[in-house]
Amino acid sequence: MNRYYAYTRVSTTKQGETGVSLQEQRNAIERYARDKGLTIAEWFEEQLTAAKGGRPLFSRMMRDLKLGRASGVVMHKIDRSARNLRDWADLGELVDAGVQVYFSNEPLDLNSRGGRLSADIQAVIASDFIRNLREETKKGFYGRLKQGFYPMPAPLGYLDQGTGKAKVPDSARAPLVSQCFELYLTGAYTIVDLAAEMHQRGLRGKRGQRVGWHAISTILRNYFYAGVIRIAKTGETFQGLHEPIVTVETFRAVQDLLNGKVVRTRVIHDYLFRGLFQCARCSRMIVGERQKGVVYYRCHGKNCSGPMIREDRLQGSVVRALTRLEFTREEMGFIAKVVENTKETDFANHEIAVNAAQASLAQVKARETRLTDAYLDGVIDERAYRERIAALRLERCEVEGTLRELSENPDSLPNWLQEVLERAKSAYLLYRSGTVEEKRQLVKALCSNRVLDPKSPVFMLDSAYQRVADRFKSIDGSPSSTTIRTPEACTSLVFDLTGMFSKEGKGAIRRPARLAA
Repeated sequence: MNRYYAYTRVSTTKQGETGVSLQEQRNAIERYARDKGLTIAEWFEEQLTAAKGGRPLFSRMMRDLKLGRASGVVMHKIDRSARNLRDWADLGELVDAGVQVYFSNEPLDLNSRGGRLSADIQAVIASDFIRNLREETKKGFYGRLKQGFYPMPAPLGYLDQGTGKAKVPDSARAPLVSQCFELYLTGAYTIVDLAAEMHQRGLRGKRGQRVGWHAISTILRNYFYAGVIRIAKTGETFQGLHEPIVTVETFRAVQDLLNGKVVRTRVIHDYLFRGLFQCARCSRMIVGERQKGVVYYRCHGKNCSGPMIREDRLQGSVVRALTRLEFTREEMGFIAKVVENTKETDFANHEIAVNAAQASLAQVKARETRLTDAYLDGVIDERAYRERIAALRLERCEVEGTLRELSENPDSLPNWLQEVLERAKSAYLLYRSGTVEEKRQLVKALCSNRVLDPKSPVFMLDSAYQRVADRFKSIDGSPSSTTIRTPEACTSLVFDLTGMFSKEGKGAIRRPARLAA
């Protein structure tokens, strides 16, 4: 039977589409078959690497040869047939079974001891070449990661900029990806519900396809969006040079929710202050319930006997706090002048904030070094090391973001003051006219430490906003009867806010909280 197969191969689809290797291999095999008087009955053309098994066409050809459907096979070179020793061993079994194996570019007689030895040596060299190539590729891959570059296609929400360049946010998709995190944090969406909501909002894949729930789950767990590169297969993390889409605080909160550290409950009654306040006595969440048409909030802790509070009474405390944030027209005039003047004296405060952020960064780096030393000394295992180093790199990303903001925005103090004062001025009106969800988001934005004693409910604002509210107090702490503040009082307010901005330690610069998009 003068019936032979011909096998050609390139490593990638791109080589097959744009290169000339396949045609050159085919021409060489045709010349060889013509010279030897062999009839090529079927061609097997593959565009997959031979470094490891799993080539479907190669496997089918080998199976047909074992079944005796052809006398043999003609290939271009040994490294075109197999670069892993397992496939080479399978070819050797075919030769031992009497199947003819020819190489058009290498005159080897596999039926002789010398020819077989020469071919075995070449196969081992080809296999070693692949191992070396893999090591060099891995070395270059990790070299890029250590530099802060992501040497793989950009995740959804980012755009590739070419080799050796950081990914940049996609202006069309990045805001929608950010909304994924914010919406999931509300607790009103499951992953499946969130996928449907984001599709309705216009989120699409890179080829315009629907982004399913599995892809949404991948997005929510991807450290890349917070500025850290994490290799899922190994758990290794690297500091990225790209611009984060979400804050580290938001990313951590989403991970806590995904990992069950924060219990997600089905929302049956969407009360106004649902999930916002903790009991001051036992730190459990204060839960709403309806009794005789009236909504009450109380702690359900087993050992906590905290009294109930009516929703209207709690809302009254919130409204009173927000009312105290409003400015009169005269006050706004005084404050605008003081804020404008801070631009001339901002340099010292800006330098203090930079130094504080740099000190925080040095501390994080020192902790990374100590953790790595502990891992190398065998004090902690690899799993614990991976988890802790990932947390540290998220913290480092947060501090570096602060430094980047300070360096890119030297007028950060006046801008920060302006944001605080604008938010304070409009808080009450936004609350009064907002929906239930908008009111809830506003409370979250103005108060991060939401601990409440139901017996004497006092809504405490974040420090900057609390200072704005306390401007009505006199020097001895008692309420002031003066409704129009003096220029001196407004200057004192701005001075105190400046001190908060420039205070050393954690939160050297704290941007006003923003409502979810």
